[in-house]
Amino acid sequence: MSIAISPDGPYLVSGGVPLIQQAIMPTGGHYEYRTVRTFPPQEEYALCRCGRSNEAPFCDGTHRRVVFDGAETASRAPFDERADVYPGPRVTLLDDGRCAFARFCHREDGDAWTLTELSFDERLEREAVKASSDCPAGRLVHVDALEGTRYEPRLKPSIAVLEDVEEGVGGPLFVRGGIPLASADGSEYELRNRYALCRCGASGNKPFCNAMHAAIGFDDRLEERAAESEDPADDARKR
Repeated sequence: MSIAISPDGPYLVSGGVPLIQQAIMPTGGHYEYRTVRTFPPQEEYALCRCGRSNEAPFCDGTHRRVVFDGAETASRAPFDERADVYPGPRVTLLDDGRCAFARFCHREDGDAWTLTELSFDERLEREAVKASSDCPAGRLVHVDALEGTRYEPRLKPSIAVLEDVEEGVGGPLFVRGGIPLASADGSEYELRNRYALCRCGASGNKPFCNAMHAAIGFDDRLEERAAESEDPADDARKR
């Protein structure tokens, strides 16, 4: 399984990576993922990166018509070099700042940073790790303060097209399970268990999401088109 970025074009996904649509749902004082649909399996497919496709989440070639600039500007430095360190009694939080505005870092008892400071309490320690582990961008990672063990969720390889119900916008592509990502220049990004790719076309940290989908009110029209077709993937074009 792999993802390759095409120059000023879509994400080329190969290896039969499962594709689903998930909603970010507010539940009490935190957020949860709710699966909306599972797209039919495909060995290869192309996902829109410019945010203008009429067949979202798939590419329909619109990037060529609108002359999309997909230049990759994200740092290639490893996570550990980019991350700030927030020590706590039982866990330490690493934060590289790549926010996708998914808000899973907020829990009933506080956010991931506050919970890290309060991690002398075992329950709050678990809440802290839950807050970081649910982050789709991989921005937050907790480390056991004594043993140095990293807390990473066990995720099967898949891609989730995220929808932000509370904000009423289409969110990023949540890539999980350690799927390699290759740049348009052929080099590979650091292999991560989870990361969020921009699909609105407006990120200033391409290829990764930087929450611009919320700022621009990105509308992928997925629900509208789903109502018009029993299978929204039937007419998807491979690019």
